[in-house]
Amino acid sequence: MAERISTPSKTKEIIEANRFAFKKNFGQNFLIDSNILDNIAACAGVTKEDCVLEIGPGIGSLTQVLAENARQVVAVEIDNTLIPILKQTLEDYDNIEILNQDILKTDIDAIIREKNGGRPIKVVANLPYYITTPIIMDLLENERHVDSITVMVQKEVAERMQARPKEKEYGALSIAVQYYCDAKLDMIVQPACFMPRPKVASAVITLKVLPERKVKTADEKLFFHLVKCAFGQRRKTLMNCLFHLGNLGFSKEELAELLEELGWDTRVRGEALGLEEFAALTDKIAQKKASI
Repeated sequence: MAERISTPSKTKEIIEANRFAFKKNFGQNFLIDSNILDNIAACAGVTKEDCVLEIGPGIGSLTQVLAENARQVVAVEIDNTLIPILKQTLEDYDNIEILNQDILKTDIDAIIREKNGGRPIKVVANLPYYITTPIIMDLLENERHVDSITVMVQKEVAERMQARPKEKEYGALSIAVQYYCDAKLDMIVQPACFMPRPKVASAVITLKVLPERKVKTADEKLFFHLVKCAFGQRRKTLMNCLFHLGNLGFSKEELAELLEELGWDTRVRGEALGLEEFAALTDKIAQKKASI
């Protein structure tokens, strides 16, 4: 086993030797706690049969641990100044492929086909905070062949992902993640575990992608349209949100009748509805529109 990259002294040595400058626009915070890295790999359940996609490897601290546990690791790094550093820090490993690309423009499906024969891969990452939601929603909405997603994110984002109706953190992201996955918050990670230190605490969360949706709905596109509408203006009642959506074609009286048919108070807010309720609302609206 090679020397760990992730100790504070080794990380500092690598940064100084390569005259690396952290870039705020890439949200770069490198983990300097080997125990946490080992725990991330364990939470992801990485085995020698797995192909792992890592997003934002930095100097390779997590990549190293993943390579020691996985069959293959494909690490996608947007910062071209980190590529020569990664080739140096990970030179002892023959099961790592480094791609200098923007993950949001990367053909993930092609990676899965070429590196894992089309079988589901595992995604493991210390995600740059500024693109956490776009990356996760790309993986879920576009139905990539992903078995699980284990990521380090801001603590408040992890809490939103697993929040329940009526909780302060509950919103559109909660519903989207829980529609596709079972979410489990694995651990809280303090700022002192990073270089440089972020201003807020982080968390590791594992999203186990489900073989089928948690709820069935007549129109998935309409389902998410209604969810985004309901949480777009949280202080408004659901009925007002739906009315001001405009493209449903219902009057306030018709919307009130629709909600009453579902057995709901016309003053209900979107934050009180769970997956099943949004699916029921979607089906009721689709049914009403079809009958017009």
